[in-house]
Amino acid sequence: MGKINSLPLPDPHLSSKSRKRSSHQAPHFVPISEACAQPPLKKVPRPLQRKLQLQPCMAAGHDTSRPLPTSYSPRYVEAAWYTWWMKEGFFKPEYQHQVPHWKPETFSLSIPPPNVTGSLHLGHALTVAIEDALVRWKRMQGYKVLWVPGSDHAGIATQAVVERKIWKERGVLRQQLSREEFLQEVWTWKEEKGNEIFQQLKVMGASLDWDRVCFTMDSGFSQAVTEAFVQLYEQGMIYRDRRLVNWSCALQSAISDIEVENKHLKGRTELSVPGVQGKVPFGVLVTFAYKVEGEEGVELPVATTRPETMLGDVAVAVHPEDPRYTHLHGKRLRHPFTGRLLPVITDPLVEQEMGTGAVKVTPAHNYLDHEMACGHGLPCVSVIAEDGTMTSECGEWLQGLNRFLAREKVLAALKEKGLYRGAREHPLVLPLCSRSGDVIEILLKSQWFLRCEEMAHKALEAVESGCLKFTPRFQEKKWRTWLLNIKDWCISRQLWWGHQIPAYRVSYGHATEELWVVGRTEAEAQKKAVSMLGKSEEDLELVRDADVLDTWFSSGLFPFAALGWPHQTGDLQQFYPNSLLETGSDLLFFWVARMVMLGKQLTGKLPFSQVMLHSMVCDAHGRKMSKSLGNVIDPLDVVRGAPLQVLQENLQKSNLDPREVAIAMEGQRRNFPQGIPECGADALRFALCSYCAQGDSINLDVAAVENANRFCNKVWNALKFTLAALGDGFAPLDPEEVFPSSPMEKWILSHLYHTAEVCAQKFEEYELHSAASSVHLFWLHNFCDVYLESVKPILRSGDPARLLSTRHTLHSCVDLALRLLSPFMPFLSEELWQRLPKISSQAPPSICVARCPNTEHLAHWCHPEEEANFLLVQEVIRAVRALRATYQLTKARPAVYLVCPEAAPLGVYEKYREPLQTLSLAGSLRFLPDSEAVQPPESCITARTKYHTTVCVDLQVRAESGISGIKTGAWGKSGKMVTK
Repeated sequence: MGKINSLPLPDPHLSSKSRKRSSHQAPHFVPISEACAQPPLKKVPRPLQRKLQLQPCMAAGHDTSRPLPTSYSPRYVEAAWYTWWMKEGFFKPEYQHQVPHWKPETFSLSIPPPNVTGSLHLGHALTVAIEDALVRWKRMQGYKVLWVPGSDHAGIATQAVVERKIWKERGVLRQQLSREEFLQEVWTWKEEKGNEIFQQLKVMGASLDWDRVCFTMDSGFSQAVTEAFVQLYEQGMIYRDRRLVNWSCALQSAISDIEVENKHLKGRTELSVPGVQGKVPFGVLVTFAYKVEGEEGVELPVATTRPETMLGDVAVAVHPEDPRYTHLHGKRLRHPFTGRLLPVITDPLVEQEMGTGAVKVTPAHNYLDHEMACGHGLPCVSVIAEDGTMTSECGEWLQGLNRFLAREKVLAALKEKGLYRGAREHPLVLPLCSRSGDVIEILLKSQWFLRCEEMAHKALEAVESGCLKFTPRFQEKKWRTWLLNIKDWCISRQLWWGHQIPAYRVSYGHATEELWVVGRTEAEAQKKAVSMLGKSEEDLELVRDADVLDTWFSSGLFPFAALGWPHQTGDLQQFYPNSLLETGSDLLFFWVARMVMLGKQLTGKLPFSQVMLHSMVCDAHGRKMSKSLGNVIDPLDVVRGAPLQVLQENLQKSNLDPREVAIAMEGQRRNFPQGIPECGADALRFALCSYCAQGDSINLDVAAVENANRFCNKVWNALKFTLAALGDGFAPLDPEEVFPSSPMEKWILSHLYHTAEVCAQKFEEYELHSAASSVHLFWLHNFCDVYLESVKPILRSGDPARLLSTRHTLHSCVDLALRLLSPFMPFLSEELWQRLPKISSQAPPSICVARCPNTEHLAHWCHPEEEANFLLVQEVIRAVRALRATYQLTKARPAVYLVCPEAAPLGVYEKYREPLQTLSLAGSLRFLPDSEAVQPPESCITARTKYHTTVCVDLQVRAESGISGIKTGAWGKSGKMVTK
């Protein structure tokens, strides 16, 4: 279908003279808003039809038997429906047996559980908008739908937030509380924030089954986490080892890659670091020399951005083919502070162009160095402790000193020994802890690890075999790349908030060997220890590991643990595997891949067969949303509106650093000088779904949500007009029994048919933006701007047959178009649909469970030839309106002449004579052959359209003259009227 431009509504403000029309002129019509305010149309006798069934709906006091308010208000529309939906049980899969079009198939998915760290952001709002649209569509198709709600304990993130909170409010550190006292603080926070999050989801209209809500630290879910750990350990998948991990000194815990933010520095940059007074310079490459043992005056210069770690150096590496250092191969260097002898080794991993071409090897604090050291059999020397201070390996002069203060002291000592060779600016990628802002250290720690290679192979095979599909498809390449290069996963964290690892360290007698047993309970672990060691229980002492599991481990169990696993519950048997996993593309590896690996390993099944990944939501300028930039938008601020003062007050209540608050407030003043207007949940949902969610990012502009709000108002006014046009006592037909008779009825119902067809296809393909665009096009440009304007003469005509046919068409359009709109705008569509006359007493109680339009039953509406014909008519209408605008004929209704030499177009124009005259606001309309015998008046202005049609608009508005003003002899061969 071609895109139809918006056709503005006719201007109702006519002069008194223009109201005196001759018999051939089109009557005056008022706009929708005025038409709705007029008394109901006079009843016209109609053939006997079925009895009207219209039952007012009471939604928590929302009485739909009352007239619609004058204008659309999201606050009014969205106030009561959600409570009623929940009360009626529409969101429960069990309800589907009550609808006549129910299917035996299920459709299930779990919401990506939001972290209980605070309020939802626009990324969550996008998730809700997409998933709820899909869920509502499937529910209207008759599927047995289950959408599981939940929230995630978010161990490291929540602990960090609560630590900042108690410090800000009471000046208390976590370490000053017992573990039990601190956990009570976190549970209090969770109850408050968890409830807020669920309330936000309800405000957004998320049709979740709240009777199945789960939290990842609930007793049932915690049991599933313990069971998963024990099973994986018994399968040999989990083991304990001493390896390098990302370490946050501020949190004193290992952290996952997703909690690491890489800051790109172009050169020397001073940054604030937790626990250090003043700012620390980064992006500086320091060069110093190691003296070659036994060779006077010979040295080997090395360059580093971390001079404080040179205390942990165990070797210096050069490239085997670097001619500068071939004479030093196999030599040894004397460490100036520890006295250790460091071998000069060769390794092809060394970049000759980097620094001096000689690399210090510090295996306890660098991943590449550790790999190199393992290959050469070198030891590891840890020089930085868990709290970020220097260890005893450095000597008394540095022990206990902060790592960055030690840096300055090391540089001073190198200069004193004459080994300092200078420094220069250097680009640097600095890893920071996203939770604390601390600089990440790479430390060698004993941790629990999960073997991933075998599971990754199965996850990769699932995609290769087509058992697991991705939307968009290009994500499969990233999937392969990551899984082919996967490493074992460090799953332990040194936190208090989280699932405590079910592993126990066993002590007996004078044994010094580290021995661990794993059990679902301490009693089970005790029995295993007794059996393994052949000792009595009295001889053994078990101490549970104080560490907790990585949040992503428990999150990876969500699709099946939320349904009751490891117990074989009814929900697990009926709804697992899930039908779909929809989430942000940034979670492809950290969450999606781990769900697939753990699901396949623990249940023998993929947790879902389809993955849909949406883009990251950025601001209107394409910047990532950040509190420190002041461009973060709370979805509820968009729904309810928020003046700038409220936005700034909320920012001041946050846990941000005061300096960041100042920067963020300035960002808010720049981005939202007038605050954020009230737009409503429907408008926000529709705007989010209208973006192509499968690209790199979505640059959301609040103006787009405001436009969606205006669209809501347009639909509202269209319903007011329709209800007034239907009149009292109208008994509608089932849409399948409505057969269009007039050309305009065929045109609008054909467009509706194709809109329903597009929606069905695009929902299946997960291209919601295309479905939303199709619905928007139909409502705004086809129904409101064209069809409603075209039927006004019919509604005033008094012709019973035409009135009845038009009313059935109006009702069918509104009924089905609201159903198509419902997945995107559930509140507005429910409010308006409830006010429509119902077809029978068996009509569904809510649009939530009404059947979505079925094009198989509406094939008689498909008239592509009429859609093509009317495109020709619309060209003429646009041409007339353009001429009117150019010559400022805003109030006048001039005579219009169409000159066309071809019979086919003339036939189309004649067929659509009435809507053509109405929509072009013509005082009269005359079709002329292209001949010199009869020509338009000389006072006409002209425009050309397709098929050699010339549109002529008479500048002399002759309300009384009829068509007697037609003159001959003034039409030029050029196709333009010669005016004098």
